[in-house]
Amino acid sequence: MPRLALYTFGVLKSPLADPAPLTDEFYDRGAAIYRKISRHPGYLAHAEAADGVRGLLFGADWGAWGEFVVPTWYDKGRTVETTALAATLSLWTDLRSAVDAVYTGLHREALNRRYDWFERTGHPNYVFWWVADGVIPTWQDGVSRLEHLHDHGSAPHAFTFHHSFTPEGTPTRSKDIGPKSDQVR
Repeated sequence: MPRLALYTFGVLKSPLADPAPLTDEFYDRGAAIYRKISRHPGYLAHAEAADGVRGLLFGADWGAWGEFVVPTWYDKGRTVETTALAATLSLWTDLRSAVDAVYTGLHREALNRRYDWFERTGHPNYVFWWVADGVIPTWQDGVSRLEHLHDHGSAPHAFTFHHSFTPEGTPTRSKDIGPKSDQVR
């Protein structure tokens, strides 16, 4: 049975290593959100670096999730001291489960504050696509799907909550599944 991959990417206003209270708040909330989401029905797995050092994304061991890469529009640092991004890669059983996890509870609260932490880039900040059972998506898969979404809009290859597709490529009626638009206000 196909599974749903979700890649998220955002450019932070300050590096993850920044000791400012706002950066610490973002990082601490992220840890709590991951704990909560990992227990959500329909959640299967997410990419985790083996070493788990804060801010170490490039060069970390991501196992089957592959080498950490970022979209071409990311133009900030790539060292532990300068990395200013947040990215996730996860697997879900279905779109409803992912929507419920993202748009409720702690994650919803964080979405409402995202512009405290993230820059507005004019690029999409998430993308979905279907993968075959047993396939682990890679960071490169997520980046290329996000860039495809930016360049071509939603399609079975790369889509959003609001303009989603079944594993067979048929458009879904997402009005009862996701938010009213792809941007939460």
